Amino acid sequence: MLTGKFPTTIGTNTPVTQPQQPFASARTKIPTRQAIALISEHGDPAAEIGKDAAGGQNVYVRQVGEALARLGWQVDMFTRKSSPDDATIVQHTPHCRTIRLIAGPETYIPRDELFQYMPDFVDALQKFQQKEGTNYPLAHTNYWMSGWVGLELKRRQNIQLIHTYHSLGAVKYQSVSEIPAIAQTRLDVEKQLLEQAHSIVATSPQEKADLENLVSRIGNIDIIPCGTDVSTFHPISKADARKQLGIGTKEKVVLYVGRFDKRKGIETLVRATGELREKLEYSAEIDPQNLKLLIVGGSDPNEADGAERRRIEKIVTELDLHANTEFVGMVGHDRLALYYTAADVCVIPSHYEPFGLVAIEAMACGTPVVASAVGGLKFTVISEETGLLVPPHDVSKFAHAIGRILTDEVWARKMRKQASARVHQNFSWTGVAIQLSDLYRYLLAQSLIGSGLTRISSNPAALLPKLIAS
Repeated sequence: MLTGKFPTTIGTNTPVTQPQQPFASARTKIPTRQAIALISEHGDPAAEIGKDAAGGQNVYVRQVGEALARLGWQVDMFTRKSSPDDATIVQHTPHCRTIRLIAGPETYIPRDELFQYMPDFVDALQKFQQKEGTNYPLAHTNYWMSGWVGLELKRRQNIQLIHTYHSLGAVKYQSVSEIPAIAQTRLDVEKQLLEQAHSIVATSPQEKADLENLVSRIGNIDIIPCGTDVSTFHPISKADARKQLGIGTKEKVVLYVGRFDKRKGIETLVRATGELREKLEYSAEIDPQNLKLLIVGGSDPNEADGAERRRIEKIVTELDLHANTEFVGMVGHDRLALYYTAADVCVIPSHYEPFGLVAIEAMACGTPVVASAVGGLKFTVISEETGLLVPPHDVSKFAHAIGRILTDEVWARKMRKQASARVHQNFSWTGVAIQLSDLYRYLLAQSLIGSGLTRISSNPAALLPKLIAS
């Protein structure tokens, strides 16, 4: 029952008790800004990154939301409440907040089991609007289940609907051995979204091509990449970073950042590290004992991703890589830049990535990337210039690519400069938010004026509107 007092958090640490009204807001009631809804049913924007399902989608929604608020919007980010101990409202900035809706049990639920609670999510969101007297003429949904919520809101309220997939079922199911029972429902919803949303925001040309080739030729697709916080992720002294982390100057550091999930390909990286170590035993270029694999991310071994972590730990034991491997665990964003900078190479061995936030975070810090040649990674990483792209699952080619960067310091130094420059020029959150803001205003204006409205983008690679008369 949605009544009584609800705890709110300002920033990340300061609890505040709201007034008696359900879902009371800390912001002023004077309607000086246009309110918009960002919907992320399982990717809680206020969650601690790296825990359970918290990853790139959480970062995207939170960073986009805060950046849009700085551009003049009132941004309300809706997610599902997964713990009774979590604050119902988290006020990130004066005009950007996360609102956790009760939809099903207040506990962690695996994504493939969440869809049954989406009707409750829609009802709770509409109840919130009624209580606050807030109208959202536009919703930007994230992931297919949030997209279903958006389609239902569009049916009931005639909103402007923008959707970002983050992961595409038509691609994902090609690389998994067990297809979940919800698969066909997901594929149907993803097709409906492409054909009925006012705009699909693809984060790379590769994702746009996948949508057109695997989902439907009908739909409006705009290419707007993900971004990174260039004030946090930027080149700093490698010596200072290693000193703060207690890493020796002679160590050759291979870095993985992300959650424990089979689709992230951590096993490929571990086996590649083992193969590289064997090769180094017959080479005088690097002392095998100085080869260091840092695995950053994941939660407690007993949490949802614990089974995959234990499986990876078992492989490390089988390959006798204990002396070369460290499971760092979760790291806050304030220290993550230290790990990127301290590393000689960051490896992203994912089976599929629609974009790959880790790649641009690492490159922003001036760290070359070795990544699978899949999805958006083929867009973010320029092979031979900012890193290397290799086939997914290919242990030997990953080992060879990592070895190339570790043993060629002159080339690696050149790549570090090129990687940082590419990110700072193309992938800041402010730049991403400006493009999204332009798209939102265009769609809102189009809804009022009609489909004859045209718009010329100053960055044709970022926004390519396709107007279809309705």
